[in-house]
Amino acid sequence: PPLAGHGTFSEWLYRALVLLVISCPCALVISIPLGYFGGIGAASKKGILVKGGHVLDALHNIKTVAFDKTGTLTKGVFEVTRVLPAEGVSEEDVLKAARLVESRSTHPIARAIMKTAPGSHGFALEAVESKEIPGKGLSAGHKGRTLLVGNALLLQDAGISVPTLSAGQGSIVYVGAIEVSDVLRPESAPAIKSLRGQGIERLVMLTGDRPESAAIVAKELHLDEYRAGLLPEGKAAALESLGPRQSVLFVGDGINDAPVLALSGVGVAMGGLGSEAAIEVADAVILDDSPSRLPEMFSIAAKTRVVVWQNIVMALGIKGLFMILGIVGLSGLWEA
Repeated sequence: PPLAGHGTFSEWLYRALVLLVISCPCALVISIPLGYFGGIGAASKKGILVKGGHVLDALHNIKTVAFDKTGTLTKGVFEVTRVLPAEGVSEEDVLKAARLVESRSTHPIARAIMKTAPGSHGFALEAVESKEIPGKGLSAGHKGRTLLVGNALLLQDAGISVPTLSAGQGSIVYVGAIEVSDVLRPESAPAIKSLRGQGIERLVMLTGDRPESAAIVAKELHLDEYRAGLLPEGKAAALESLGPRQSVLFVGDGINDAPVLALSGVGVAMGGLGSEAAIEVADAVILDDSPSRLPEMFSIAAKTRVVVWQNIVMALGIKGLFMILGIVGLSGLWEA
């Protein structure tokens, strides 16, 4: 402007310095991260550990929520409800064999069997090394024989015919056979209802449990669909079939859920019963294992997004206003 005869050089140099100060992005650099810190802090007060502001952003894109069943929608506290030994074998023998193999497992079903089974009676627990077969069960060698404890897939892989059992609500662990039943969390149904009210389009259950027990839980919670009998790789494939990964949130707790938690747009682990692997790969952790925290997390993410956009609009709006005032000479450096 001074070259065109509009004012002096010193006047326009001063106005240029005003624009330079106003254009510094301090308001954005400070307010936006603090907005996310506020959201993460609010979530932590509710017992939800969120691993970064990007997680709160990603929740805005979620259209489908998929749940594991055991330990997530249910309490993961099992009780042995039936023991079904093979011909020529006593119930005590079945429970002893199960206790021997399950003694080093931390799975909730293993704990239920250990709680019910009698003492080892000569089984040298310290001498047995059990091997976990993901999604199927455990195997162990003892006195020259192999003991298998797990689901029907484990027996089929070993070439053992699976006995036909009457339908029940619980999970079947084949030794002979032990049925253990889980209890639905009382907060699961209200959480499902709240998620629907928040605009979640589809609610799904992905579980490695039997279709019979999965169907009962899905019906009680009014889920849109369920897929049962899934191994870890089956859960991952099922998750990908639900739509773009960025639009799917998965909630789980077990070591078998770790691949799916890592694959989903947002992975949420249960922190109480959850395995270390699941907690490590998850984007968020619910510390008290309550499904009711999930709607609260969506609410916090929505509020955080509103606050962040308020900060962006206010910061840029105020800067734009003072830029105009600075150009026409109505604001100086101290206003800037």
